[in-house]
Amino acid sequence: MHLKSKDLLSIEQLSAEEIVMILDSAKTMKKVLTQPTKKTSHLQGKSVVNLFFENSTRTRLSFEMAAKYMGAASVNISSSGSSINKGETLLDTAVTIDMMSTDFLIMRHRESGAAEFLAKRVSASVINAGDGMHEHPTQALLDVFTMRDKLGHLDKLKVAIIGDCLHSRVFRSNLLALTKLGSEVWVSGPASLMPLDVKQTGAHYTRHVEEAIEGADVVMSLRIQLERMKCGLFPSVNEYFRYYGLDDNKIKLAKENALVMHPGPANRGVEINSALYESDQSVISEQVTNGVAIRMAILYLLNLRRNAL
Repeated sequence: MHLKSKDLLSIEQLSAEEIVMILDSAKTMKKVLTQPTKKTSHLQGKSVVNLFFENSTRTRLSFEMAAKYMGAASVNISSSGSSINKGETLLDTAVTIDMMSTDFLIMRHRESGAAEFLAKRVSASVINAGDGMHEHPTQALLDVFTMRDKLGHLDKLKVAIIGDCLHSRVFRSNLLALTKLGSEVWVSGPASLMPLDVKQTGAHYTRHVEEAIEGADVVMSLRIQLERMKCGLFPSVNEYFRYYGLDDNKIKLAKENALVMHPGPANRGVEINSALYESDQSVISEQVTNGVAIRMAILYLLNLRRNAL
């Protein structure tokens, strides 16, 4: 079995069955990461190019490690090190990379739709590593993988997502993935950091963070994305943490063993305090490990799709 499309651009494009296929494949890939010699030959002879136009540690490095663990040749390119700084267009850069027999092009870009734009114009399989405020599909997949891995299922979970939903591609992708798999998503945060259509997205919106967290199986805090804000959308960091930052008191409203999650990087003392970040309920570090497994699974399944053509 393989994915229907040659590219992975969004959660929206995936069926529930395809998401489960990716999660199941990632479970197998995670076993590779526990071995003394972390190596498979699934991508032997294949080439992977990471083309990142925004800063990244977890996503870029996990894609690079995933490719290398599977035997592929992996190359990283940043905007500062590409000919785009000399005036070359994004399309010309991508076509140049494509013409070097590239099999997988993984891209992060500040503009929504950039990955889809290139996918239609290159033969390489394009993987969206985050496009503007649109989607971050692989982050959502690693998040739901973590939930299923720890809780055993995804059906009828109550997942609370707290924080800057307006600017968050992680929120959008998680909402799509979780609702497709039968979970109930609650969101809360400052009204100024909520999409205008939040009530039409399928999420339960409440101004009261306590209502969102109460009885939740999973509580996920989102990073405040100051780099995407053109003006201050909340009074102060201290006030934000007081009302929306996760701490020991707020998490007590959730189920006793509720998971605490954050896509990273986290601003400690703003979105979540250090005690909760490092608590037994926190699976934030496991999310990082699972990110490698998910990206291995995606590369594997897309490669099967390429081989089937």
